Amino acid sequence: MGSRIPEVIARLVALGKGDTELVDVHVSDGPDVTEDPALDWLIIGFDGDQTGDFEAAQSTSDWADLGGGREEEFQVTVAAVAKRGDTDIVSARARVYEIGSRVEAWVQADPTLGLASLQARVAGTRLVQDQTPNGAQAVLLMTVTGRGFT
Repeated sequence: MGSRIPEVIARLVALGKGDTELVDVHVSDGPDVTEDPALDWLIIGFDGDQTGDFEAAQSTSDWADLGGGREEEFQVTVAAVAKRGDTDIVSARARVYEIGSRVEAWVQADPTLGLASLQARVAGTRLVQDQTPNGAQAVLLMTVTGRGFT
């Protein structure tokens, strides 16, 4: 079964790693095993919850033509994470939206993400914020949704 999800995730990761406005943000393809002490993260294909179910994406598809072509509707989870060493949740929240705005900028600039027969957009967001033993943390969960043909 063919899917556009692997190339969409790879493209979003490449856009993140190439974005000069994210120079101090650790861009990760899914959950990352690292000693990186970065406070700001952009995680493509993961909701940032180490205790969760690790769902990266989902899709549905239907036949597009009699020749075997399919139209796929997809959703890719993207998490922007901003951690602080203090209790300033206002700054953490502002930073996480700043990081998330870059994803929105990519899909607004090119809804195809540079991929043939594909359209994407940020369809929804969810903010989770907490005071942890290590300080304030804000997580902006974004759903990059779209459709493509295989």
